[in-house]
Amino acid sequence: MEHKALSIRPFIGAKNFDISRSFYRDLGFEEVELGHDMSLFKVSQLGFYLQSAYVKDWIDNTMLFLEVDDVNRYWNELVALNLPERYEGVRLTPIKTDYWGKECFLHDPSGILWHFGEFLKK
Repeated sequence: MEHKALSIRPFIGAKNFDISRSFYRDLGFEEVELGHDMSLFKVSQLGFYLQSAYVKDWIDNTMLFLEVDDVNRYWNELVALNLPERYEGVRLTPIKTDYWGKECFLHDPSGILWHFGEFLKK
């Protein structure tokens, strides 16, 4: 099978759609409104769909990994945004180093866990 894929866009839910929309705009994503209950959030060619849908078990088990070029810089930018002070339920976890690279973590207002990681350079 020959893949000629151009992107992959997961669907994620939101406990409060308007709060999550604001959160992702503050995080630096561009919003493209697709309707009253769904938006595309993108940066460069990467993106995901945010929908006004909340199923606790689904949200509690949703994780997204975003590879970044410099996790240390990204961490400092995340801290500077003061997201935990501005959005209830948002949590930041500092950088951890592992055998494959390093990453930091961010829980969004609904509880979705984001991994921001940098792979070791070979």
